Amino acid sequence: MIPVTSLAGERVALFGLGGSGLATAEALVAGGADVLAFDDNPASVEKAAEAGIGTGDLRGADWTRLSALVLSPGVPLTHPRPHWSVDLARIHQVPVIGDIELFARERRARAPAAPFVAITGTNGKSTTTALIAHCLRVAGKDTQLGGNIGVAVLTLDPPTPERHYVVECSSYQIDLAPSIEPTVGLLLNLSPDHLDRHGSMGNYAAIKARLVANAEMAVIGIDTEPCRHIAEGLASDGRDVTRISQSAVLDRGVGFDGRSLVRRMEGFAEARFDLSSIGSLRGRHNAQNAAAAVAALTRLGIDDETITKGLTSFPGLVHRMEQVGRAGPVLFVNDSKATNADAAAPALAAFQRIYWIAGGLPKEGGIAPLKPYFPRIAKAYLIGEAAPAFAATLGERIPYEISGTLSVAVEHAAADAKAAGEDCVVLLSPACASFDQFRNFEVRGDAFRAAVAGLPGIEEIGGEAR
Repeated sequence: MIPVTSLAGERVALFGLGGSGLATAEALVAGGADVLAFDDNPASVEKAAEAGIGTGDLRGADWTRLSALVLSPGVPLTHPRPHWSVDLARIHQVPVIGDIELFARERRARAPAAPFVAITGTNGKSTTTALIAHCLRVAGKDTQLGGNIGVAVLTLDPPTPERHYVVECSSYQIDLAPSIEPTVGLLLNLSPDHLDRHGSMGNYAAIKARLVANAEMAVIGIDTEPCRHIAEGLASDGRDVTRISQSAVLDRGVGFDGRSLVRRMEGFAEARFDLSSIGSLRGRHNAQNAAAAVAALTRLGIDDETITKGLTSFPGLVHRMEQVGRAGPVLFVNDSKATNADAAAPALAAFQRIYWIAGGLPKEGGIAPLKPYFPRIAKAYLIGEAAPAFAATLGERIPYEISGTLSVAVEHAAADAKAAGEDCVVLLSPACASFDQFRNFEVRGDAFRAAVAGLPGIEEIGGEAR
């Protein structure tokens, strides 16, 4: 835990007592703050009280005595309208901040030289975060991994000058972190997302840009127009900007030629990093993630040989193009995180011969956007409520069966792939939510992994990054 000493002796309001909110409350108390915490869920309030956190309805609080409102990132700050606790804070001119801001303050006070890598973007954040942390650990660094990736940042070990922090930041978290100043700030890409919470694409992009605005070095993907604009603006202001691309080799920056990353960064020797044989980094989207990692690791002083070792040994994230087993020429890949067509596209683009398991609770648009990848599909195995609609989209061009359940789909797909006797993949990339048959995509992915492990002749591939 990182005790929050920056608010020691202060009266602090906190709203939102989920996992990260409770961890934040405990860190505030450990640092000496007088906390008044609340949540719209009575069970969460009760749990906090049992943990020794001071609780009470903030509507009845004396806001003139409060130094800050610490807001959980899931609670609306601006759109579709501010939460009532935010309204009260603004009426009384009380600053509204989040756990990433508290971490930034503690680092600045305790160990401002502690290397701090902060990652954001619409897509690829978690993979890039996990990859950088993995490479730092390969380099023997004391590495703390947290943030939006699922580990509350204030549960990490306290800052020291040698301790490296790799923190994934959502737009919600950045919006609550006005003084964030990472050693390396990474902005991977931008496309419309969470606009219900930010009001417009312009607002969304501006919030994301805050992560890199005060970084010692900004790493920015230039394959999307909003990011190109942000990179140009920072560079014109004299900031240290390293550009990355998944679609071109760059004169300055880290680019991709379809096989290798090419690094051309000022002050460093040109280098190439071959990704062609790294299964966990298949696809151009992963080339962008790896390019971002190479830029950040170079800036942190990691040598090229160690970076290569880290890239080649990276196991990937669970449920995101996760290699779970192999039987001869047949690879089994769990991409259960692909809960809509756009999310399934990178996996379908990464393989040439696919026995595709798809379906579940359908999303608007179905799989029609994936038609460009249909020629790669040897056969589809359809499950869940979406099966009839998906079958209609596949039509007569693509062989398919309505398997009904995941276990049947795995069994049949494995048998067909084995009979074909060629290099191929059995891919779970459902393009659907899981809720018709599974509690969440994690449970669905775990069920796929278990079904694959139960097949005869399977060589399991372990070491997932969680």
